[in-house]
Amino acid sequence: MKKIIAIVVLVVVVGVGFFLYFRPNIRGALFAFKSPPEDITKKIPETGKELPPENLTDFPLKLPAGFSISVFAKNLPGARDMAFGPDGALWVSQTNEGKITRLTIEDGKVSRAQDVYTKLSRPHGIAFDYREPQVLYVASEGGLLRVDTTKSEAPRRVIQLPSGGNHNYYSLRFGPDGRLYISMGSTCNVCLERDKRRATIYSVNSDGSDLREFAHGLRNAPFFTWSYVDGRMWATEMGRDLLGDDTPPDEINIVEQGKNYGWPICYGKNIHDTDFDKNTYIRNPCMEPFEISSHVDLPAHSAPLGLGFIPEEGWPEEYWYDLLVAYHGSWNRTEPTGYKLVRVKLDAKGNFEGIEDFISGWLTSAGALGRPVGILIQPGGTVYISDDSAGVIYKVARASLTGL
Repeated sequence: MKKIIAIVVLVVVVGVGFFLYFRPNIRGALFAFKSPPEDITKKIPETGKELPPENLTDFPLKLPAGFSISVFAKNLPGARDMAFGPDGALWVSQTNEGKITRLTIEDGKVSRAQDVYTKLSRPHGIAFDYREPQVLYVASEGGLLRVDTTKSEAPRRVIQLPSGGNHNYYSLRFGPDGRLYISMGSTCNVCLERDKRRATIYSVNSDGSDLREFAHGLRNAPFFTWSYVDGRMWATEMGRDLLGDDTPPDEINIVEQGKNYGWPICYGKNIHDTDFDKNTYIRNPCMEPFEISSHVDLPAHSAPLGLGFIPEEGWPEEYWYDLLVAYHGSWNRTEPTGYKLVRVKLDAKGNFEGIEDFISGWLTSAGALGRPVGILIQPGGTVYISDDSAGVIYKVARASLTGL
């Protein structure tokens, strides 16, 4: 009996301690993890039925003048990454559902949704091989998968990837050099990793050969892309938790081969994380060229995910060279932040000029109507946005292209 009482007391003490430690973040966590207070598909028209926002009752989202938004596809719980296949279909990873879904498009609208590959282990990043357009690669927990989408075959593992830990969803893209790049987040909030593949970006040949580290010190770089101007890799990165509402910043980094981006001992503009790292150094451990500073600091806990450069074709000149970035939204902040798309203004050389909202309104006083994740930007002013909370794909278009 005494042993049982002791266990109960221990559980209560640990529970109270946990509550007190995380109490400032409980309200923010509820916004992130509870179901949306309303079905956003009831408030936003389907693609092909767009109306100007001023003609809609209780339209929740705010966009720049000249743009419209519609629900392109729905009933896609956990929708994360997107890629167009060679036949024009849009493929979507549903990470928590363990599947890859193919969206057939006819007359600009989704005519069929088919779960092509199922029972996968947290599939996240997806990319088609431009040299073999029918071949799809999937970054999943435990392995990089390859499958010929024209054949009735199951995806096969090309290389093994680490599994477990906090950030067990991996992103995937083909680089300008034809190699596959894979980002693998940390297993923890802040720690010294045992597996050197974590908190890194690696590259590999498409046949699985020559796996090598590209850059490290990236706590969780969930998405990355390349600038069409100078060919440099740009990546979003989530800063660590439990240093308060406003520290450290989330980041956008320009990632270069062989460079160290500081985590776990540095963050932001080469700030030393003395809360974690108590060591004494002869030289400052957070300084270039040893550790590379963030290129752009973002508000702490915004959770930046998808990003994409705006092309010149069909976009207003004022948008050229800029980035769109999806803020998935905070779970660990007293007052929630994020839950929107922002436009990161850049000049022709990639120099930072400021940030402004591009789409906002998912965050309401009653909760979050959705959480944007992936961004797929097309010429002509079109953007596809995945939302893993509302389970939808949105389509944003210039109003002049929708007949408004």
